[in-house]
Amino acid sequence: MKGFAENLWLSLPVPAFLLDPGDMIAEVNPAAESFLNVSVRSLRGQPVFDVLAIDAPLDDSFRRVRVDQSSLFMNTVDVGSGNLAPVSCNIQIAPMTGMPGFVLVLMEPRGIADRLGRSQSVKSAAKSAIGMAEMLAHEIKNPLAGITGAAQLLSMNLSGDDLELTDLIVSESRRIVSLLDQVEQFGNLSPPQRRAVNIHDLLERARKSANVGFAAHMTIREDYDPSLPSTYVDGDQMVQVFLNLLKNAAEATKGQPGTIRIRTFYEMSLRLRRKDGTASLPLQVEIIDDGPGLPPEIAQDIFEPFVSGRENGTGLGLALVSKIVSDHEGWISVDSTPGRTVFRISLPVAPKEVAE
Repeated sequence: MKGFAENLWLSLPVPAFLLDPGDMIAEVNPAAESFLNVSVRSLRGQPVFDVLAIDAPLDDSFRRVRVDQSSLFMNTVDVGSGNLAPVSCNIQIAPMTGMPGFVLVLMEPRGIADRLGRSQSVKSAAKSAIGMAEMLAHEIKNPLAGITGAAQLLSMNLSGDDLELTDLIVSESRRIVSLLDQVEQFGNLSPPQRRAVNIHDLLERARKSANVGFAAHMTIREDYDPSLPSTYVDGDQMVQVFLNLLKNAAEATKGQPGTIRIRTFYEMSLRLRRKDGTASLPLQVEIIDDGPGLPPEIAQDIFEPFVSGRENGTGLGLALVSKIVSDHEGWISVDSTPGRTVFRISLPVAPKEVAE
């Protein structure tokens, strides 16, 4: 039974903490290590309240569990740490049988389920935007070309203030055409040309381009897991995704120096249900910036078309990112607090017959 108990502990799919009578961490399972991104060796013997910031009176809850010898459930509690943005969790606390004073704490992050639901609504919104894009391109771009041409002809016989007005007409018409070009990308329904590819090769292409362009004022740090297997994507489309996310991270600082961290790692816990069964998305790419964070009023809808946190932003970049990731059977999410915004992309591993 000892081996069974150990295997059960290691197999728990949610973060689990075993606390001694003094609320010191006696043991954590692998899911808790992944949740905190801290090794078990660093956690053992630490006061739990030095490791976790929990928005609830847990000290009183621990006391009640020990006195009553009965479990306690807490719904929707924010849990954070020094390097972890607050995550909404359901928490269950139970006394350990045969170990007086010890309590077991299970945390079930609610974020995945909540964000998966939003992901489906975003995908639906993107489909609606595709139809709108086709209409806008056909109905607006052609007349704009006529307006631009007419203004240029008029400018040939004008001077002074009148010439400034025609120049304004031309420049604004071109700006609208540029906006419509972005919208038109939603109308590209051709499937991605997927193949087995090293995700780090794509990230390096995006990083080098960002370094010499829009992110020249930023420090970009790589935290790559070199052992990651190949993923199965359209390389050019995924580079577009990474460039867009890096640009958002760079613009978040409003021209001030900052740091962008690109992190890759392997996590088996995320599986998505599809029509043909479930799909595993173990390859994780995170782009992390230290900017001011997303405005709270739009954080939940940031992947919706025409939602933007920047002045004069089109709100199309992240919607297009979401569409591309969805077309690759992947998943994208965001966690944002002041000083730390994390965009995470989860992707599948390349099938063996393709990777070989």
